[in-house]
Amino acid sequence: MSFEGKSSSVVAEDNSFSSVLREAFVGTTRDFTQGSIFAALVILAIPMILEMSMESLFAIVDTFFVSKLGAESIAVVGLTESILALIYAVGVGMSIGATAMVARRVGEKDMDGAARTATHAVYLGVIVSLATGAAGVIFAPNILHLLRAEPHVIEIGTPFMRIMLGTNIVIVFLFLLNGIFRGAGDAAIALRVLMISNGLNILFCPLFIFGIGPFPELGVTGAAVATVCGRGTGVAFAAWALFVRKNGRLHVYREHWKFDPKLLVSLVRLSGTAVLQFLVATASWSGLVTILAGFGTIVLAGYQIGLRVIIFVILPAVGLANAAATLVGQNLGAGKPERAERSVWMAGGLNAGLLGIAGLVFVLFSGFVISIFTTDPAVSAYGRDCLRIVGYGYAFYGLGMVMESSFNGAGDTWTPTYLNLIVFWLFEIPLAYVLANYYGWGPQGVFWAITLAFSLLAISAALLFKRGKWKLKTV
Repeated sequence: MSFEGKSSSVVAEDNSFSSVLREAFVGTTRDFTQGSIFAALVILAIPMILEMSMESLFAIVDTFFVSKLGAESIAVVGLTESILALIYAVGVGMSIGATAMVARRVGEKDMDGAARTATHAVYLGVIVSLATGAAGVIFAPNILHLLRAEPHVIEIGTPFMRIMLGTNIVIVFLFLLNGIFRGAGDAAIALRVLMISNGLNILFCPLFIFGIGPFPELGVTGAAVATVCGRGTGVAFAAWALFVRKNGRLHVYREHWKFDPKLLVSLVRLSGTAVLQFLVATASWSGLVTILAGFGTIVLAGYQIGLRVIIFVILPAVGLANAAATLVGQNLGAGKPERAERSVWMAGGLNAGLLGIAGLVFVLFSGFVISIFTTDPAVSAYGRDCLRIVGYGYAFYGLGMVMESSFNGAGDTWTPTYLNLIVFWLFEIPLAYVLANYYGWGPQGVFWAITLAFSLLAISAALLFKRGKWKLKTV
């Protein structure tokens, strides 16, 4: 079996199934600006899909173990995750800027420029994460109150939120350093980082939550301690791989750390828009949580379980979208916009098909999936509704996320920002509020608003991508 395509102009590349699979897991020196597009997508997408699966495991593992402590503990994790989503937006946004600039330099064969971009991304990450961490520690109880958490939830949730927000530097750098690897086309190392992080999180979660052996019994706070330990170790490994080892695709040396204000400003401008883009999108989830919190803790717990499963499946699809973004950036840098466009449509079709199948599973087997996490019949009912209704829009979201990622890979971070603002804030949240409170649909109205927003986003993004203005962006 071969992945060789018509676009291939390099016969020296081995595009056999076994070779492509090996390169996906071990790493590759392949030039992604020529040869088979499908082989390039597979080599980049497999480790990125697995990487995103590993990232989604953090919340799933926390929810699984914390669910044994009751609905209030589940609510603590859910409410904190709704705020951490903003931190994820910052990390993802900065990683988008780093990925786009590194990929463009790699496509131009300017490896020194790519290395300088990597070091300045680190400067930016340190500044932002320290500032947001301090704010999180100080205002954690106030944030829980604003999210309309009940008094006991605020009491047990404050330590959990303070730990998670105060150590957000490990979250930011997990995204940021892996974004640099992705831009360079070194997706295999990013996968290893997440495997280490998740392995330790899975090990530590039950130990710290339930106090097994010599470990203290910390309850829901133990989930935060375990997650920080896992992520922190992963970040340390990623830093070693990028800045110490010298056998990767990107080599960083001492001279690349020389501060360049113009480069930092360029990175801030590109990353700032990307951060705004994801803040707009992820803050909308906080808005939905606020609407659902008005229906009580049971509804909120059911929604959080359903949402964790939804994100668990979405994040692997983000891996394929990230692969398309890397190909867009590198091929634009190499002066091959048509090849970049073909890569996106191929990835978009694959993603829509994969998430469409996942959505069908959610529609048909929502009860079975939710039963893995809780046996509480009231919580389960809302979890099933969330999973089933949101599943209807999954195929659309698969296409939409590839389109938005491709704009970002080209350095056009404003188009997805406008789309997110219009779709999520001017359409989804008002619709959710009206359906839930004025038409008597209750929590189901919120779930239907999510599905309709997914669909609108995908159609709008595809139409704008087809116009082709993203091909003219410079980074």
